[in-house]
Amino acid sequence: MQKEKTIDHALRATWQAVAKTYNEQAAKHDSTMAMAMALLYIDQEQGTPSTALGPSMGMEATSLSRTLNSMEERGLIYREKNPEDGRGVFIKLTEFGKEKREISKSSVYQFNQAIRDRLEEFKIDHFFEVTETINHLIHEKAIFED
Repeated sequence: MQKEKTIDHALRATWQAVAKTYNEQAAKHDSTMAMAMALLYIDQEQGTPSTALGPSMGMEATSLSRTLNSMEERGLIYREKNPEDGRGVFIKLTEFGKEKREISKSSVYQFNQAIRDRLEEFKIDHFFEVTETINHLIHEKAIFED
């Protein structure tokens, strides 16, 4: 089987191209894709528990910690103790973080719209069917037999 014809190669190559595109866009705003993504995952009003952020973004704790430290240094976020549980921390957006969040949101919308403008809806529906099936098979550990 040629690597170019494997599903995992297509996914990996496409994700690398998407990540490169988003990082180039983020760099125009003195940011990174990881920071822009974090801005979108943090609840604008209530903040988000730090423990919930990593899993929802699919980031390892070490990478997330570095990203959050950088965001805090840039004045995009601040940390606030959970009033109900002093051990927990909420990550909240500053006003500057909210402004940058809107830029991130606009970039994601523009990316998605550019693709949707070029594909028929049924093809997009099929794309989501395929990714849902892949995720389901992985979640159910139904790909590799032990």
